[in-house]
Amino acid sequence: MSPAKNASKDLANQRGAVQSQTPFGQKFKSWRQHHRISAVSSLLRLLGMPLQTIMTSLVVAIALALPTTLFIAINNVQSLGDSWDASPKISVYLHTRAREAAIEGFQKELSDRADVKSVEYISPKEALASFQTMAGFGNALDLLEQNPLPPTLVVTPSAQAATPAGLAALGQSMSKSALVESVDMDMDWVRRLREIMVLGKKIVTILASLLGLGVLLALGNSIRLAIESRRDEIVIVKLVGGTNGFVRRPFLYTGAWYGFFGGALAVLLVELGHQSLAESVASLAAAYQSSFALAGLSLFDNLSLLAVSTFLGLFSAWLAVGKHLNEIEPT
Repeated sequence: MSPAKNASKDLANQRGAVQSQTPFGQKFKSWRQHHRISAVSSLLRLLGMPLQTIMTSLVVAIALALPTTLFIAINNVQSLGDSWDASPKISVYLHTRAREAAIEGFQKELSDRADVKSVEYISPKEALASFQTMAGFGNALDLLEQNPLPPTLVVTPSAQAATPAGLAALGQSMSKSALVESVDMDMDWVRRLREIMVLGKKIVTILASLLGLGVLLALGNSIRLAIESRRDEIVIVKLVGGTNGFVRRPFLYTGAWYGFFGGALAVLLVELGHQSLAESVASLAAAYQSSFALAGLSLFDNLSLLAVSTFLGLFSAWLAVGKHLNEIEPT
């Protein structure tokens, strides 16, 4: 064969090779179509076995709803404590024999301090009347020969002094006065409550991590069973040239759907719990003359819970498929 013919044949082969290459756009289109087909087929497969799907999704839902409910409870208690701690007050109990002029001078002295916002004086007579109204004793206290309640100054510290260290310094300074019998800082329990809330959040975080691990194991086992039930199908797909990524995709969508359904059920469970308790909490708050209302999950919180549960399902499926898919090879 002449050199010219050889060159012509080589050029034709090169053109044929170029023409046989699949364009990137066609590859991307096929990849996108397979994602869509895998998502729909895996969803239909789950809907075709409703009992197993519901049971697996409930396991995910309960594992997510428990720590979520605890987080909501802790946040509500913390917000209630913060509302009480917004304007801390110090009760300064004076000696019962303190004279009015001395009390007025001490009150003015405290009002002039930079770390004090306001000072309210409650006379023994006013304190007794208030106690009668709140305690419900009526005229029973009128039988007392003398009023046992001392004159009281209610001190509201400034914003700069409304800290644990500032309140302690202010209380210690006031207790040095000869008129003062005792000083009561009623916000100590709120600070203790905050420490309890910090501890509670750490416990809930540990619990959520353990339950999240349980979700991974439960969904991973479900995906493993799905892989084993379709072993023959996987072998055939690999025989005709299917890659591990091609085979893996439907199982990843199966895990994601399990996670999504579990997250949706978790949102429903949490919302049902919130609705069942909201009215009782409102009635209890009203009995204490409080406008506190039980807060639930916001729209962003619900979407975040759905996203986390879907990711857990996808991640558990990826772990399970990565471990078992390589073990299935055509022989």
